[in-house]
Amino acid sequence: MDCFQPGPGLMPASFKVISKDGEEYLTADFGEHAIARVPPIDSCLWWIILLRAYVKATGDISLAHQTEFQQGIKLILEMCLVHRFAMYPTMLVPDGAFMIDRRMGVYEHPLEIQVLFYAALRAARELLLPNNDNAECIHNVNQRLVPLTYHLREYYWIDPNRLNEIYRFKGDEFGKEVANRFNIYADSIPAWLTEWLPDTGGYLAGNLGSGRMDFRFFTLGNLMAIITSLASEQESQSIMNLIEQRWNDLVGYMPMKICFPALEGREWQIITGCDPKNIPWSYHNGGNWPVLLWLLTAAAQKINRIEIAHKAIDIAETRLFKDEWSEYYDGKNGRLIGKEARKYQIWTIAGFLVAKEIISNPSHLELISFNME
Repeated sequence: MDCFQPGPGLMPASFKVISKDGEEYLTADFGEHAIARVPPIDSCLWWIILLRAYVKATGDISLAHQTEFQQGIKLILEMCLVHRFAMYPTMLVPDGAFMIDRRMGVYEHPLEIQVLFYAALRAARELLLPNNDNAECIHNVNQRLVPLTYHLREYYWIDPNRLNEIYRFKGDEFGKEVANRFNIYADSIPAWLTEWLPDTGGYLAGNLGSGRMDFRFFTLGNLMAIITSLASEQESQSIMNLIEQRWNDLVGYMPMKICFPALEGREWQIITGCDPKNIPWSYHNGGNWPVLLWLLTAAAQKINRIEIAHKAIDIAETRLFKDEWSEYYDGKNGRLIGKEARKYQIWTIAGFLVAKEIISNPSHLELISFNME
């Protein structure tokens, strides 16, 4: 299969049509043409998830069982499950290697990649033929899923109770039986969080590593955690409570903000490298992205909070057509069309159509969701 030619991310992030001698060809971009030349870690994970969606939609399991597809799944899993110098079951990735594809301080173990990793493992387990050739790969998938699920639910979760625990952590502990497993210092809790987090709200942190917890709220990872049942039922409801109670911050004039809050001031200068496209409350630094509407709709449908989906779709309907299907929006509440936003953006249109389709036919949610384990 051409899509499995060697590349830094194995799976291309995109394809470009080139013309030569009157013929048109597809050329794959593995990140070498991207800004800062970052590998697209998420594309191979999405490929497995979308293959499962195709199989569920068509019933054509024979496609996934073809030798080339089975080989493709195993190649991706081998890359993701390879032994590294790591103590955690999560995947270590560089900055800018997924939807947030610019320097934003999301290096190490960003939530979005971990949730996609979890979903890809569950999808692969369904798609791989249970034969001798796949036995070791399936075993490795099962071995990783259990600790990965526990790790994300236990250590990434933030709610008022967990925040109080972190605030009272003792630092510089060692040994197996310690409360502060990652040596997170209480002074690293940002001032905005203690006032912003509602009593009934919670979310999965943006990142977690040795001596480091990114307390920012990242939308795609949290919504996918609900859709894929990585988040428990109680956690899923708490995430949606947070979105509902902090609506102006996370949705505002366009569903929905990619992350909250934005990096500002000296922090913005150091972490983004003074990126002029990622100025505070713009683009990937706290901008509002209409494509996230379908994920919000799917998550709301999954846990029976459909009124939130209707409210968000109503907001999008009043603006997207008039604004010529803009790529992203700027400002603390997403009121301004993005300074450099492309018009008639395909994934903006697609996100809106998928959201409407999920509302019209909730059974479509089964294509991308998983049951609780």
